[in-house]
Amino acid sequence: MLFKYILLGIFIYFMFRFLFDFIIPVVKTTKQVKKQFDAVREQQQEFNQQQQSQPSTKFTSTVDKDDYIEFEEVK
Repeated sequence: MLFKYILLGIFIYFMFRFLFDFIIPVVKTTKQVKKQFDAVREQQQEFNQQQQSQPSTKFTSTVDKDDYIEFEEVK
């Protein structure tokens, strides 16, 4: 009978250690990482919205034939 209580006490002790030393820190870390990912995602969305709201200017390059240098293969 006493042996049963000792084993139950040891079991409860290890369950509390497992809970407070492993499960709770993992849950806290997961929440923190999720918040950081959400913040990065929000920043990315804001950046994309800013890029879309700005008028896009396309640069067209005009190449004159005088500016072109022919390629000669060197052996």
